[in-house]
Amino acid sequence: QVQLVESGGGLVQAGGSLRLSCAASGRTFSSYAMGWFRQAPGKERVFVAAISRLGVTTYYADSVKGRFTISRDNTKNTAYLQMNSLKPEDTAVYYCAVTGLRIPPISQGEYDYWGQGTQVTVSS
Repeated sequence: QVQLVESGGGLVQAGGSLRLSCAASGRTFSSYAMGWFRQAPGKERVFVAAISRLGVTTYYADSVKGRFTISRDNTKNTAYLQMNSLKPEDTAVYYCAVTGLRIPPISQGEYDYWGQGTQVTVSS
């Protein structure tokens, strides 16, 4: 069992930055690859970024590539999503999730545990 808690969301103007955190407790965090997803109002939850167990490999959705950076610190059982050059279309609830798969998938169905989400609102 793994518990995940996101934080760092908020209201920011377009062009601004936010850093989301995902704190994990329970089983060894480094045993899991992890991902970030987001759900905008009235839309399905979609993949944003993912990172391998030791942080060696990262993956990004095309919509955030070059603007968002995923990272993790296994000594702190925490993962991060640095979001720069934010756009109004980035407004969503952001979720972190972990998977026991070695290569983190983009399909949310492959993830085992989820956080409760944190709201990010980008004003124009």
